[in-house]
Amino acid sequence: MKVYCTAAGVSICIERRWFHAANFTFNGLFRARDPNQWLRSRLGECGTRDPPEQLDPPLESQEVWAAGVTYLRSREARMEESEREADIYDRVYRAERPELFFKATRHRVVGHGGKVRIRADSRWNVPEAELALAVNSEGRVFGYTIGNDMSSRSIEGDNPLYLPQAKIYDGSCALGPCLMLMEGPLAQSTEIVLRIMRDGDEVFRGSTRLSQMQRTAEELVGYLFRDNTFPDGCYLLTGTGIVPENDFTLAPGDEIAITIEPIGTLGNRVIVGSPATARRG
Repeated sequence: MKVYCTAAGVSICIERRWFHAANFTFNGLFRARDPNQWLRSRLGECGTRDPPEQLDPPLESQEVWAAGVTYLRSREARMEESEREADIYDRVYRAERPELFFKATRHRVVGHGGKVRIRADSRWNVPEAELALAVNSEGRVFGYTIGNDMSSRSIEGDNPLYLPQAKIYDGSCALGPCLMLMEGPLAQSTEIVLRIMRDGDEVFRGSTRLSQMQRTAEELVGYLFRDNTFPDGCYLLTGTGIVPENDFTLAPGDEIAITIEPIGTLGNRVIVGSPATARRG
């Protein structure tokens, strides 16, 4: 089941058939002990349609958290950007405890077709294409979406303690195009593809597979739920294995497309502007 959040409400697609859901809220879905059964019990068929070009992110009160240095490529990139403290990224990559950090609340997140921001005070900015886990209030992964963890590499590279400023700001996160509910994990062969277009030309393409992750979803969620509660569930971004070369930085107007099949493609346009501009995006 794929849940799309539109301006007119929530639509659910199951094998190309479309449904509406009675009394649906994302909070209710994430609080359910069995989210798949909870959603199926509310479905009513509503005919054939295509999802709109712009979608809201599939969340309500859910916090968005993120894991770092879960792929070898991410470890290498963060060591390169932070020469003085490079060894801390190597240590966390090999450590038992993963790096986990708070990423966003609802008003900082945009959906498919929305505008993601780069900070005006950062000279080096990149998208981070990631699989996002949908985790219910009991700590069980019940679905997946695509995440873009926008990052200011120059700020984090200056000092690792600047991570919150490099990662957490309005328009710094995108989720979508849908929330895909499924029983069991995605295949390890699942590919994540990142494309960046500028003035009609492709300026970057990269890909990785879930098999390249150093950590398992269960491991990351287990640490996130240690001494932490999520009454409305949460999303957990699982880290990136795709990092553009050091001479690349995003520019206003760039178009970012992240594809993870069978979820779909998350597309966003890059802007530099005030937080108010990002919220209107």
